[in-house]
Amino acid sequence: MAQNTFGARIKALRTEKKLTLDQLGELSGTSKSYIWELENKAPPRPSAEKLSEIAKALGVTADYLIGSDDTTRKEAEDIAFFRQYSGLPDETRKHLRDMADSLAKMTKK
Repeated sequence: MAQNTFGARIKALRTEKKLTLDQLGELSGTSKSYIWELENKAPPRPSAEKLSEIAKALGVTADYLIGSDDTTRKEAEDIAFFRQYSGLPDETRKHLRDMADSLAKMTKK
């Protein structure tokens, strides 16, 4: 994948979420300068761990960021949500399922 696509995806998601370079760095355990380099330098060489943390902070998958598959952004967000959901306690997941059922019923009316 071309670097500019990788960097552009990070920058687009970061700005859409109204995060500064500092804020994304803090959320992902990196630095402002590291995020800037990923957005602007060629070729990016993030470690798998850093890539995973940045993707988590942006609410997508690492695969989406690097473009290693044909996953759309919506699919990447759904996958990231499901991973987060899967790590929640059973009772919390039950509450979320109940909420989803209620929302589904509301949209059918």
